[in-house]
Amino acid sequence: MNSNRILTFFTLTGIPGMPEKDLWMALPLCLLYSTTFLGNVTILVVIKVEQSLHEPMYYFLAMLAATDLSLSLSSMPTMVSVHWFSWRLVTFNACITQMFFIHTLGGVESGVLVAMAFDRFVAIRFPLHYAAILTHGVTGKIGAAVLLRSVGAVLPVPFLIKRLPFCHSNVLSHAYCLHQDAMRLACADTRVNSIYGLLAVIFIIVLDALILLVSYILILQAVLGIASREERLKAINTCLSHICAVLLFYVPLIGMTLVHRYGKHLSPLIHTFMANVYLLLPPVLNPIVYSVRTKQIWRRIVQVFCGGRVGP
Repeated sequence: MNSNRILTFFTLTGIPGMPEKDLWMALPLCLLYSTTFLGNVTILVVIKVEQSLHEPMYYFLAMLAATDLSLSLSSMPTMVSVHWFSWRLVTFNACITQMFFIHTLGGVESGVLVAMAFDRFVAIRFPLHYAAILTHGVTGKIGAAVLLRSVGAVLPVPFLIKRLPFCHSNVLSHAYCLHQDAMRLACADTRVNSIYGLLAVIFIIVLDALILLVSYILILQAVLGIASREERLKAINTCLSHICAVLLFYVPLIGMTLVHRYGKHLSPLIHTFMANVYLLLPPVLNPIVYSVRTKQIWRRIVQVFCGGRVGP
């Protein structure tokens, strides 16, 4: 079967139909990646140096920041090469490697969001037992479980792609490699790839979405059980940043899925835009949301950049 694989590289796509305008992507792309790196590194550094942030809630936030940073690093090489230098060729093995990391980190982000929802549920429902339930050891085990689950689910994908023969077009739809995008170029039966991809999505994304929904139903019940209106508002306020992060992850994902499934008649620009929003927007906005809405992080950032003490 390998003998039928004529191509040894894929051709990436920048802005469909407008290659001469790819340079217009350079400045916003530079701004997006710079903001992503600065924001997520700042979150990680602040959580590391600020002793008051050494709690499960902020450890999970550090996991989210590390995942967003890694996801950006996974997509950046090909995005930059395509939009800055018009280098559109990527070797078969490099494409598979990038594919593995992008899909794995997407699964990790979904899992971390579920862990953060669990953290909020425990904090609101069992405030007196919060420290006893979510110890540092338990937090670390949850993080390891999230990572291992995603790696295990995505690990077969490179092998499923490598077994396929490619003897037609080698042009991908985006400036980075995705399993479903490469799979459609194969000149062989791809039902195994399609079925496994669907099962992996159900096992990670769909399952996590259901868990998040149930978690917030339980959180809402716990909040409504609080007697004081002021305390109810305070409890809800601790969840707002996480709700924003969930929406930033799932809304672009659902939009991209709907466009891919039902928008075949739409312009390729729409497909590219939705895919890039899903990949680039959460890593940029998550640290901004948490920095603005988390007083401890905001105070520390202001203290570092402005100097001196920050009032309560």
